[in-house]
Amino acid sequence: MRALPFLVIACITMSAPAPAAAQRFSGNYPICLQKWEWGGATTIWCQYSSWEECKATAAGLPAMCLVNPYAPGPSRSDRAPRQR
Repeated sequence: MRALPFLVIACITMSAPAPAAAQRFSGNYPICLQKWEWGGATTIWCQYSSWEECKATAAGLPAMCLVNPYAPGPSRSDRAPRQR
C-alpha cells in the first residue's frame, strides 16, 4: 500500500509532455518568417530570399519578417584596414 503513491507519481511524471525541442535556423536564406500560433507558441521558417517574398507570405497572418541571424553576411574583404 505504501508503494501506491510512488506508483501514481511515477505514472504522472512519465505521462507529462516532453519539453519542446529548440528551433533551428537555416543558414541558407537571409530572411525568416516568425509566425505566432494559438497558445503563445511561435514558429520560424528561414526560407525567403527577399523581404517582398516574406511580406507576401506574412500578409493577413499573425507573423513578421526578420533577418536570419545565421545567414552568411557580406564579405569584409572590401573594407579598408582600420587606422591606429
